[in-house]
Amino acid sequence: MARAWIARDYGDLDVFTEIDVEVPAPGPGEVTIEVRAAGMNPADYKHVARKGDRSKLPIPIGYECSGILTAVGPGTEIASGGGAVGDEVVAFRVQGAYATALTVRASDVFAKPAALPFPEASGLLLAGTTAAEMLHVTGVKAGDTVLVHGASGAVGVMVLQQAALLGARVIGTASERNFDVVRRFGGEPVAYGPGLEQRVRDAAPGGVDAALDTVGTEEAVDVSLTLVSDRDRIVSIAAPGRASAEGFHAIGGAMPASKAFRDEVRARLIDLAGSGHLVVPVARTYPLSDAREALAELRAQHPGGKLVLVP
Repeated sequence: MARAWIARDYGDLDVFTEIDVEVPAPGPGEVTIEVRAAGMNPADYKHVARKGDRSKLPIPIGYECSGILTAVGPGTEIASGGGAVGDEVVAFRVQGAYATALTVRASDVFAKPAALPFPEASGLLLAGTTAAEMLHVTGVKAGDTVLVHGASGAVGVMVLQQAALLGARVIGTASERNFDVVRRFGGEPVAYGPGLEQRVRDAAPGGVDAALDTVGTEEAVDVSLTLVSDRDRIVSIAAPGRASAEGFHAIGGAMPASKAFRDEVRARLIDLAGSGHLVVPVARTYPLSDAREALAELRAQHPGGKLVLVP
């Protein structure tokens, strides 16, 4: 038996419940992971907050984890090749990562670099692949000046680092208390709020080439549209309605094109993290049994880094 968190219904955090579950033995193309850390993301509660297909209830919670292989299905290799009992691994995109153990598709499992601790590994791929796609769809390249809204958040920090690797300059919006986070990862911070447009113009008198929105506020979208003339170089992960109405990109993990791109870049991001070129700042770890408390902190925003559950 394992312990796992599910949403027994659609709604608020009170629908999240920890239960005992049977972990099935892996079949062909599957592996079983003993979870050492489960990365937490806003999608974990947002997808439950919206009413959906009741036939899918209960919903296993959590999309990414790191751990140790405890069983490998017949004739099966993990996505990075090989895979044996005892190997340390990273898994994304899975269902039910808030657990002590789970059986998943081997194609979503990769060898964990020895230099990457379990908590950091568990929080790498959802934010990392999202950031990679934002840079990809807006065509960010060396020499560009990029505006990132919400630069101190989990996705924002991944954008900062990957943009720096591309040779782009990044101006990142944040609260003043998080300016040091933006600077640490190579960005130039500006405070959001009234006067944002002029502050960005002052920071980038030569103009802004692309805008990447991780927050979805009216301010973020309005300033992006004002400063970036080419709407093909604006993207949001949080304002799909405005994107549809205004003609710029909106991306999300459930979209087929997004899923395909994010799956494709997982191995590269793991390599970058293993070599120290991508850092996953972990703000706090929680015991698995405290998942609801951790989700409440995550939902309050500005945790200062990734939150991770540790069984």
